[in-house]
Amino acid sequence: MRAVIAEDSVLLRIGLVKVLEMAGFEVAAETGDADGLLTAVEEHRPQLALVDVRMPPGFTDEGVRAALLIRRQWPETAVLLLSQYVEERYAADLLSAQAGGIGYLLKQRVADVEEFIDALRRVAGGGTALDPQVVAQLLLRRGGADPLERLTPREREVLALMAEGRSNAGIAGELVVSESAIAKHINSIFSKLDLPHADGAHRRVLAVLRFLDGV
Repeated sequence: MRAVIAEDSVLLRIGLVKVLEMAGFEVAAETGDADGLLTAVEEHRPQLALVDVRMPPGFTDEGVRAALLIRRQWPETAVLLLSQYVEERYAADLLSAQAGGIGYLLKQRVADVEEFIDALRRVAGGGTALDPQVVAQLLLRRGGADPLERLTPREREVLALMAEGRSNAGIAGELVVSESAIAKHINSIFSKLDLPHADGAHRRVLAVLRFLDGV
């Protein structure tokens, strides 16, 4: 699979190239700004674009705006955003726009190479990868009472893993419990957060986001 990388830090970009190659991707292009990213996607039509949220010239939301444009013009290209900090507004903007092939991770996740590679492959395959810290911030955006207070500690763990894009089997393996137990936890989460039931990891993440946005 082909990939392009947009990251203004040269050292991090070099590291990302090596990680993607380890994951079996062909890095077709690498760039340090949003304009270069759009040019690379148009030329190479990659399966995945790995994009920094903040890039030159303004270091604000250049990466997000480019990602939204990519998803509109080249929907076959999956997008995984990387950010230094939790910026939930950008996550909500991007994740509410498309159903799959979307990810938003903090840059610190790159250090866990195995987990990061799993996220890359999941997003490139049409799934989602959403950082647990972003999920926590999104759940607090509405103000007032914390919706997470309705959940048990175990349900919070399941929600965080579910938001990362994990399947029921993947969550069960991580928490060392049965898949049937995970299914019960997920049903309870949907019930406590007044969410509709949905199949598929990325649909479950988007259901949470729709709930938060009052859609």
